[in-house]
Order: sequence, then structure tokens, then C-alpha cells
Amino acid sequence: MVETTLIKRILIANRGEIAIRVIQACRELGIHSVALYSDVDRASLHVRQADEAYLIGGARPLESYLVIDRVLEIAKKAGVDAVHPGYGFLAERADFAQACLDEGLIFIGPRPHSIGLMGDKLAARELMRKAGVPVIPGTPPGLTNDEMIAAAVTEVGFPLMVKAAAGGGGKGIRIVASPEDLPAALASARREAEAAFGDGTVYLEKLIENARHIEFQILADAYGTTIHLGERECSIQRRHQKLLEESPSVAVDDELRERMGAIAVRAAQAADYLNAGTIEFLVDRDKNFYFLEMNTRIQVEHPVTEAVTGLDLVKEQIRIARGRRMGPTQESINMKGWALECRINAEDPYNNFLPSVGKVTALIMPTGPGVRVDSGVYDGYEVTPYYDSLLAKLICWGETRGEAILRMRRALSEYRIMGVHTNIPFHQRLLNSHRFMAGSINTSFVEERFEIEKEDDDEQAEIAAILATLVAHRDRQQAAQIVQRNARDVSNWTWVGRWERMQR
Repeated sequence: MVETTLIKRILIANRGEIAIRVIQACRELGIHSVALYSDVDRASLHVRQADEAYLIGGARPLESYLVIDRVLEIAKKAGVDAVHPGYGFLAERADFAQACLDEGLIFIGPRPHSIGLMGDKLAARELMRKAGVPVIPGTPPGLTNDEMIAAAVTEVGFPLMVKAAAGGGGKGIRIVASPEDLPAALASARREAEAAFGDGTVYLEKLIENARHIEFQILADAYGTTIHLGERECSIQRRHQKLLEESPSVAVDDELRERMGAIAVRAAQAADYLNAGTIEFLVDRDKNFYFLEMNTRIQVEHPVTEAVTGLDLVKEQIRIARGRRMGPTQESINMKGWALECRINAEDPYNNFLPSVGKVTALIMPTGPGVRVDSGVYDGYEVTPYYDSLLAKLICWGETRGEAILRMRRALSEYRIMGVHTNIPFHQRLLNSHRFMAGSINTSFVEERFEIEKEDDDEQAEIAAILATLVAHRDRQQAAQIVQRNARDVSNWTWVGRWERMQR
């Protein structure tokens, strides 16, 4: 029998827009939210919006958000019942999930053994193979360089990918086109994997050319029910980092969705999965699909699924963590309309996407029907070099893909962030691309078939002039309001008395 638990206080072991997203869900559920912040995050929006906030350490993640003992110390001090890890940082650390449970805290996510199993890419591949989930041809763990080279020639074939067994985010990955290039790629990938994850183990995987990256959102509760919420198209990537996502995918029809969804559910069940997660696939030109990996957390791109299903995934996470049955059933899932998400990053698309730091001096966010902005940025916000460059997520929904694209174009044209470079121009050019509009994309599209041209200097100057005028106008209004307040009598009752005398 599953025991249900009342959750009154949640510690959010994260920062930025995902911390705000969890705070919003807590507020709607009447749950007290507790935030963490580093030295440089003192003035961050998630700190202002939480019911409580505690300093966790220095600016670098290794001094703050990644220190498990410190997170648990604050959790006990704040008297929380549960911990939500968000994504990134400690979200996919099995030892963190276990440490929370050992302290009597509810971990809002999967079981520790599922995190550990799916975090090991090689173990996950073997588990999926045994469960009848199609996997990409590749090598087993523990092979020497010579054995890998021999396997590449006789079994895997070229082109192929050298991939790190631990971690993700595009680290420890090398594409190899010929046998001559493999030894150098193995050495390079091992060095990067060791530096990024503390584990230099790598393996070989067949490169599926012109593939699409399609992922399925799944939910699983403690009563043995596992469902999928449809697919997300995540093929717009650069250096294996997603830039734009949409749901549904133009490449997935009803029959393929049903087959892939059933396999995604089977994969989650094989991993003894609980809570929210994502099964990621590569799909080739012939609609063959292969298991890529499982993300054992809420995804950055979860809002597009929320937009087309009408579900609140964070609230469902909390509901499942309480020990209750999840709200939706597979029969109740109905994908309506189309949704796009643009990741707004602090980087310069005209300078090889170089990260940009500095103070946001002016901010105008888009609004209107079907437009949602998940962001932790405000006018005066300081973008630092210590964390991911993600500033915001712009989500647009429409009845059709065409309407969603038009709405996103409009929203991007209204979005203004001054003081730092952003990739908004990249997204604007992308949405005007004929190939993107036609849905003719794959994971190599951005790097091989898309170019962003330098904007006209006159256009940039005009935009800067308009924003400068708006900022100056705002400053004048604020100054006038201060003068007006200072000119008034201290007591408002005096003004009421004057008004009454004027009426006689």
C-alpha cells in the first residue's frame, strides 16, 4: 500500500527561471517555498519571490548549488518536508536523491536507483536492449582503444560518435568519419569526459545521419501507472545543445506517435521509474527510431508539453511525490494545437555564440494571447559568468503550427533586452527560414544548413534609439512621481479634508 504524505514546505535546490517555476506551483498549492542563493544571486528574482531564502555559498556552483551537505543543512534548518531539484546542478545525482531520503526528506523526482541506472549511458543501453527497446548499434563498456577501433571497423561502421558514458550536455562527444581519425577522437573525448564528469569512460555509437531528435514526456506514479504526454521535436541544436523545441512534431503521425509512446512507457517501466522524466530518441529518414537516453528530471522544454496538454507538470510532480495517483490518464491526454519554445540565451550569435555578461539596462517582455515567458531576468539584473547562459524561455501556442510560428515571430520582435547580447536575432532568422517553416530539419540543420547574417547597422541603431527614448521616458516619469509624492502633505487625511471643503 502506498503511503500518502502531506507536503507543507519545499526547498528548491536550484536558481533562476526553474526555481521561479517551482515557486509558482508551490504558491498555487498553498505550499511554503524555500529558496537558495549564492553570493552573486542575492538580488535574483527567485530569492524575492520565495517565502524564505538562505545563502548557500560562493558564486561558483562547486561552492554553492552543488554542495550536498550544505543543501541538506539548510533543508533541516528551514524545516522542509521535501526537496525539488529542478534541472541541472544536483537534479540527476543519485547520491543527492538518496541523501535526501536518508534525512527523512521527500525527493521530488525518481528513485535513486533509477537515476543512477539511467545516468550510466552504457547500463541504460543494455537495460533498454533487454526490454526490447531499439537502441543504436554501439560497443559495450570496458574496451581498450585497439578493441574499439576493431569494433568500429567490423561492427559499428563509419561515421560514428565517441560518447562519454557519464554525464551529458554535449560533453565528451566526438564525431568520427574515418578509421584514421578515431584514435585522436578517443583521446580527446576521454580527456573532456574526465574533466567534466570525473569519469573518462567512453563508448562508440553509430552516427544516425540526418536524424531528428524526438523525445517523449512521461509520468509515472507509485501505483504502477505510467503514461506518456506526446512528443517534443528537439532537432534545432548547436553543439548538441537544444535551442528551440516544439510540440508536436511534423515528423510524427498518429501511428508513429502511438508506437513511440508505447516504447517510451516500456522504457520507463524497465527503469522502475517514478515521477516525471523524458525518453529521448533519434529518428531516421525512414521513421526508424532508436533509444538515445533518459533524462531523470523535469526538462527545460517542459512548457511546450504543458501548452498542448493543459497540464501543470510541476504540480503533477509534487502530487506524485505526495504518494497520490497522478491526475491524468493515458486516455485523457489530448494534444491540442501547437507550441514552440525559444531559449533566450545571453550570447552573441554574430560572434560564434560567445557568452555575454553584464547588467540588463532595459527589458521589454512580449505579452498577448498564447504568449508565455519563463524568466528570472529583470531590469537591472546582473548576468554573471558563473552559470548557464539561459536568460528566459519564450513559449508561444497556436491552433496550428503556422499560427504558433507567426505568434512567435511577433513575440520575438517585441522582446527587448539591452545591456547584454542575446540570441534573439538567431531565433528571428530561424523562424523565417523556409526549411524550418516546412519542417525540413534535423540535428545538423543549424550547423550545416543555416547561417545568420549580420543585421543592418541602421536597423540596430534605430532599435537602440527607441529603447534609449523609452528608458529616458521611464526615468522622467519616476522622477516626477517622486517630486509629486514629496510635495504632498504627510497625512492623506489632510487631502481628504481639502477635497471635502472644495465640495461645499
